[in-house]
Amino acid sequence: MNTVEPESPAYATISPDTTFSENPFAGSPSAIRIGDGTLEPLKRKQKRNKPTLSCEECVERKTKCDRGRPNCLACIKRQAECKYAYVANILEETGRISGTARRVTKPPKRNLSLSNGFDGPKHAPVPDERSASRGSTSSSIGLLSHVPYSHPTASNVFGIGSEHPFANYWTCQGGLPETISVLPDKIQADILLERYFECVDPVYPMIHRQTFYADYEHLWGLPQPEKDRTDGALIAMLFAMLAIGTQFVTTSPPKERQQTAEFYVSAAHQSLRMSSYLSKASVRSIQAMVLITYFLINDNHASDGWAFAGILIRQAYAMGLHRDPNIVCPTASPFDKQLRRKLWQAVLLQDTFLTVLLSLPPSATHTDVSVADLIDDESSIASSDPTDTAYMRGSWTLANLVQETICSPRSLDLPICSTPRQKTKLLVDFKSVYRSFPDIFRSWTPASLTNLAIAAPRVVRQTLFLTSNYFHNVMLLHSSFSPEVPINSRGALEAAHDAIAAFFLLYLFFESEAKVWWVFNHRAFLECLCIGGILRDELKEEGGEETVLRDQLFIRGKEDLVRMIEIMQQMSEGEHGSAVAATRVEVLRAYI
Repeated sequence: MNTVEPESPAYATISPDTTFSENPFAGSPSAIRIGDGTLEPLKRKQKRNKPTLSCEECVERKTKCDRGRPNCLACIKRQAECKYAYVANILEETGRISGTARRVTKPPKRNLSLSNGFDGPKHAPVPDERSASRGSTSSSIGLLSHVPYSHPTASNVFGIGSEHPFANYWTCQGGLPETISVLPDKIQADILLERYFECVDPVYPMIHRQTFYADYEHLWGLPQPEKDRTDGALIAMLFAMLAIGTQFVTTSPPKERQQTAEFYVSAAHQSLRMSSYLSKASVRSIQAMVLITYFLINDNHASDGWAFAGILIRQAYAMGLHRDPNIVCPTASPFDKQLRRKLWQAVLLQDTFLTVLLSLPPSATHTDVSVADLIDDESSIASSDPTDTAYMRGSWTLANLVQETICSPRSLDLPICSTPRQKTKLLVDFKSVYRSFPDIFRSWTPASLTNLAIAAPRVVRQTLFLTSNYFHNVMLLHSSFSPEVPINSRGALEAAHDAIAAFFLLYLFFESEAKVWWVFNHRAFLECLCIGGILRDELKEEGGEETVLRDQLFIRGKEDLVRMIEIMQQMSEGEHGSAVAATRVEVLRAYI
């Protein structure tokens, strides 16, 4: 009978200088027999199979690395260049993508639903059968899901209306001459344009005033046959300026003002159609579209404005505004290059800060136009007020940061910060942007602005808009919630107060304008919702009632709420009171 010998034991007899390494499971001995015959475990040399994930500088110095991107904290402190191995970067990117995918599948719960601007009603009205259908709700969920205390078919808060924003007054055969024929008298047009440059141009300085007025005066001097052959984009831009200028006029009743403004914006849209704006783009057509978008938003058609802005973004891309002018049009004049940069900045700002308010994805994301290239050349016709340039550069820098760090995660309902370190670094980034603003936009008091509102109202408007934008986004950062990063209630209250204080001053200095700017009003409304949510949550905590009554930060927050309700109440009163303001009053009163 054949016998099978037992397997040899995993050991070997060795001399004192014999060594083994490697895995015993791969056939190597796992023990050695020493001189007296006993077995002793073999000490194996450890082989490192894991890639180094720390940065090269920390590995070299043998210091702890937190593996932060783009720079670890240790390299930031020692001001050293922070580099990672190629494999480390691949693994970091893979982990980030997979982590994001998991969060998209199951978003974390949040205490404050600030991405939507409110917590939502506890007992929302039941939509009718038609609005509850799959088609009507899923097709517009990006906007309609934000609406508090209303049916998904309409909103008095966000301006989601059912009427078409461009009423049709035009015949099939009229063409561009038909829209030109309804231009107001030149005296009236001059008044509306002056109002535009007084109220709108400081905030969105994208139109060169001198060259525009040269074209404008030339247009009025043309005989009618030549006037009828004018560039349709110029006519569209003119009507858009007249429309938005009409919104800021105070000499006519609100209803009449609204009807006139809507007529002008319809003429602007018709002029764009006559110039085939969907198949070709120009600086003038893009300028007109930016203004039409702002008009629609101010006219309580926010969702129409959002949709129209989508066409605007595509046309801006098609025209190459997102590219560095030195690359795409190197032979252009300094004036034309500067105009392109200013126009792209206006498109980027509109897209970024509208997506913040609506929690929708940003679109103006692909560009190589540099903020640093927006400079003044006093010897060129392209030169502008240095304060205007500083304002545009500050707004542009802020928009770049906000788009990347706030717009994108909020559009996916993700927390802005997933780790404490990320939040700390992001706050540092925001403070750095704020420090880059010129002193005139940072070192002010209500008293100094009161005097400046008379001497330099343009600068005051820019200061208040920039301040509101900055602190609103800092508030969103502090109020962001994730499993590892709790809400910073005190930081959010501080930022919300600084942001809403800008709205209160705008209302104090330029009351009629404050009533028109939807973006400013709505930011202030969201800031109040943030304050109200924090106050409500604090009252639920043990000892919270005493904190709300005694802590100056909470007392001030409640005062801000009361002041906002007073302003909204004033805006809602009278025959032509705002229904939007009335709804906001109803929502905010629930917090006090």
